[in-house]
Amino acid sequence: MTETVDVVLIGGGIMSATLGTLLHELQPDWKIVAFERLSDVAQESSNPWNNAGTGHAALCELNYMPQQKGAPLDPAKAVSINEQFQQSRQFWSSLVERGVLDAPSTFINATPHMTFVRGEKDVAYLKDRYEVLKKQPLFEGIEYSEDSRVINKWAPLLMQQRRKGEPFAATRVPAGTDVDFGALTHQLFDHLTESGVTLRTNHEVKSLKKQKDGTWLINYRTTIGRTPNQIKARFVFVGAGGWALKLLQRSGIPEIKGYGVFPIGGQFLKTSNPKIVAQHKAKVYSQASVGAPPMSVPHLDTRVVDGEASLMFGPFATFSPKFLKNGSMLDIVSQVRTHNLWPMLRVAFANPDLITYLVGELLKNHAKKVDSLRTFMPTAKDDDWTLIDAGQRAQVMKKDAKKGGILQFGTEVVSAADGSIAGLLGASPGASTAVPIMLDLLKKCFPDEYPGWESELRELIPTFGQQLNTHPELAATSTAATAATLGINE
Repeated sequence: MTETVDVVLIGGGIMSATLGTLLHELQPDWKIVAFERLSDVAQESSNPWNNAGTGHAALCELNYMPQQKGAPLDPAKAVSINEQFQQSRQFWSSLVERGVLDAPSTFINATPHMTFVRGEKDVAYLKDRYEVLKKQPLFEGIEYSEDSRVINKWAPLLMQQRRKGEPFAATRVPAGTDVDFGALTHQLFDHLTESGVTLRTNHEVKSLKKQKDGTWLINYRTTIGRTPNQIKARFVFVGAGGWALKLLQRSGIPEIKGYGVFPIGGQFLKTSNPKIVAQHKAKVYSQASVGAPPMSVPHLDTRVVDGEASLMFGPFATFSPKFLKNGSMLDIVSQVRTHNLWPMLRVAFANPDLITYLVGELLKNHAKKVDSLRTFMPTAKDDDWTLIDAGQRAQVMKKDAKKGGILQFGTEVVSAADGSIAGLLGASPGASTAVPIMLDLLKKCFPDEYPGWESELRELIPTFGQQLNTHPELAATSTAATAATLGINE
């Protein structure tokens, strides 16, 4: 007989781990099964070397607060991202206190977030941004300087052998973080499996079909031996990175019509040279190149993985037709349908700068990439840095009433009208905002159960349902509490 469960999670990344943990805390009696096609969880975008580990709170990322011609700077998007990250911090703090997660230093570490710009235009913009953000409670403590001596104290590698007379400026928020989403994902799944949730690695979902009784029949097979099998579920979440599109298309839900994805890979320069690493403790972001997508904003980052600190610089865009690092070379072609062909063509016509940017990135050799690093770190030497391949990101393309099709940056949940299946498309700031994304999914897909869950959600997320930025005292109390629990005080 075909096994029947309450929830199936497809994909072993931070999104499935977060949703599985929330559902287990809210409904411990529900039977949950998770499928991962690789031999372990957190091997794609959640792997620490496949992402930058930035706890995205809009403290340093300029693309969350773009400059519009003739319009004053609007902090709304930056504040919204920060609000979302605070929910993630509160959730992780609660799980640490409950013993679900290990010592916080195993997955999160205090790392100041900085922005560094050069040139009069960008200096003026950064100063305006600072003046707006310093008035926002969630950005309390942000600092600004154009003084090389001050910036040298914040991040010495930025200032050594810097050319005199060059206009530059920096902002710094000491309360930033570096997050190992791979370690976090492993710990969440470890707790789930110890609590009765079933995790099936080396199992690949092949198709999904809605049944007359409202359940989903899921066909899967083992990747070793290719043994086929089936399972039924009342609810399905597709957290399979770029492959979420393929599986949602196979499900036949009309809500996925018009969607496509454009895969962009990445590389980082990495060094573990202790003399260099010791001189830099920060994540330093700058302005993106012309035509570059927001996810390709250059940054020089401290990373802490398995207790060892290193530095990464990048990303440098690469191209592969695969939607995942372990995907298929046919992914970009096999996604094409009559309903999404026109939106994808419109995106191609409307983004020539992106194509130019990608071609330019592909032509860079190792030496050229270290040259790019020298705009941040003038003393960088080629031999100190090695290239590592990061994860594949699948940027959302979808229908647009005015333009025919648009390339969308960020994440988007696509769900069936009856809430029985949902999937996540897109990329950054994804992992950092996994908790609020999954909370929105719960509200949308479980409307009958959600009201009864709210009291427990307030236990897990003390400010659940409230906006911190409009309540300065609450913001200060909340951030101080999570910083203490997570060990990320300045």
